[in-house]
Amino acid sequence: MRKPIYIRSLTADEAQTLQEGLRSSATFVVRRCQILLASARGQTARVIAETVGCDDQTVRNAVHAFNTTGLTARTPHAAFTTPQREPLRALLHRSPRTFGHPTSLWTLALAAQVAYAEGLTARPISGEAIRRALARLGVRWQRAKHWITSPDPAYIRKKNGVTG
Repeated sequence: MRKPIYIRSLTADEAQTLQEGLRSSATFVVRRCQILLASARGQTARVIAETVGCDDQTVRNAVHAFNTTGLTARTPHAAFTTPQREPLRALLHRSPRTFGHPTSLWTLALAAQVAYAEGLTARPISGEAIRRALARLGVRWQRAKHWITSPDPAYIRKKNGVTG
């Protein structure tokens, strides 16, 4: 069994900020404030996790982050800073084949993998982080569409490589 972890004593300003965070429009901030306030009331990580609907390790991570960095632990960290977004855009204008992948189409997961391999991010990220970074650049990610067709009645059979 793990040793219980609790947040350090809250100052009046920190307690007020956490209470205000409960009314935030950002889900991450609301959940983080709920976790920290419950820990301040003396609840264990397991009880908080059951109440909030997350894993108890998530609670421990939140408490540890608060104990080391304070209220900055309430905000999510963007995978890409503003200066890193333009190199991401440039990377996506190149073919995945130039990075040794057997496809010519980017997927969000592939872009995340290559961004980490190329050193654009300090840690592996998800495809969702790529989508959010592109949204901040004003770019909408759309799945590639198969729009090339042929009037040949055997087109689909030939396209799929089943020739007779």
